[in-house]
Amino acid sequence: MSVSEFLIAPFRYDFMQRGLLTAVLLGISGGLLGCILVLRRLSLMGDALAHSLLPGIGAAYLLFGPSMPALFIGAMFAGLLTALGSALLSRLTRIKEDAAFGALFVVLFGVGVALINVARTRLNILEFLFGNVLAVSPSDIALTTSTTVLTVLAFVFGYRHIVLETFDPVFYRATGGRGGLVHLGLLSLVVLNLVASLQTMGIVLSLGLFLLPAVSAYLWSDHLRNLLVLSVAIAVVCAAAGILISYHMGFPSGASIVICLGAVFLFSAVASPRHGLLSKLRGTGDTA
Repeated sequence: MSVSEFLIAPFRYDFMQRGLLTAVLLGISGGLLGCILVLRRLSLMGDALAHSLLPGIGAAYLLFGPSMPALFIGAMFAGLLTALGSALLSRLTRIKEDAAFGALFVVLFGVGVALINVARTRLNILEFLFGNVLAVSPSDIALTTSTTVLTVLAFVFGYRHIVLETFDPVFYRATGGRGGLVHLGLLSLVVLNLVASLQTMGIVLSLGLFLLPAVSAYLWSDHLRNLLVLSVAIAVVCAAAGILISYHMGFPSGASIVICLGAVFLFSAVASPRHGLLSKLRGTGDTA
């Protein structure tokens, strides 16, 4: 098989084209948001938000049955409730935000498991945990597209506010900036992207598109603009590579994408000229 045949043959099928488009769109928004989560040391909060979607899915199924719009709305409500609840707890009590996220995550995940058990649903929860990017529908693509566009627009028009809230939130709030609103807005975008990825990448694997491109890019770049561009580029390239591997090797599509992202991360951790393992061993890296 020629290289061109290897690259082109899979995308003769409509479902492969839809899968590629969805993965690329999620990679763009995930790559952008992941950088902010990494820089603000909120990476594990993305995991907490992802798992807190489960009770919303369970409650929506109990109330409305196996309606996909209802399930997505329920997941969105649960995620936003977690984001808002953790923000309020961290500001009104002595609990730090990461601890508040952890506490709410455990409680809501337990509630979600209980609701799913009570509903005795035939709904395949594994699809929400691990997704199936090659089975996306036009409505999934529409949701993913609108989510990605909203995320990109937020970064384009709110870039200055995001930068100030990320690197110097005390100064930003002292000069009249609405840091709490910016913070909650970013968390809401994370929730929205997680909901958009439920059917495609799933709760578990979608975290790979948030974190792995960002931490890989962080090892190569010290400037935010370059970091954002590199993170998105890594996410998009690995999304396409993962789809190709999935087709030719028969692996699950979401897992293939995450494996590609993991390979880039491991290479970056070893080979980065300033922050990688080899540079540290040679004594040439940044010792800060």
